[in-house]
Amino acid sequence: MGQRYTFNYLWILLIATAISINFAFAFGAVPHPKADTIYTRKPKVTSKQSYFKNGLNVGSMPQIKPSPYANIKPTVPVNTDKLLSNVQVYPTMITDQINLKYFLSRNNNVTIKIVDVLGNNVATLFSDRVELGERTFKSNMAVNKLTSGFYFLRVTAGTESVIKRITIL
Repeated sequence: MGQRYTFNYLWILLIATAISINFAFAFGAVPHPKADTIYTRKPKVTSKQSYFKNGLNVGSMPQIKPSPYANIKPTVPVNTDKLLSNVQVYPTMITDQINLKYFLSRNNNVTIKIVDVLGNNVATLFSDRVELGERTFKSNMAVNKLTSGFYFLRVTAGTESVIKRITIL
């Protein structure tokens, strides 16, 4: 019964589609171009200039002027809840020296460690109390002892920590 029903349903659907297409052609839903007629548009003459590229004229819309205060950056650092921010390690492929730059929003203890892929602590580069502001750190003593491969540099300030990937060559 199911196979016969499907067969009949498909035939009815095919016939209904053919009839609807015939009605569409018969009542002019699909335009037929005439051989002896050329359709042209007369260009509109407008006195107002358009504000948009596509020619849409929206009445008397004023032009948008840039704000004179848009490009001014605040000189005082923004007070965020983050204690440790803007951590940068360069170069990422290290041969002899690690350069680290970070920003502290308040005085706190900072610990800089090298960790392997498994999370084991390989070396502690720095552990001390640091004053607020942007700080730089350079170290080359631990890099010479490490074998080449992927490591992570974990910078911890208080309860926050940032982890950056480094490659030792």
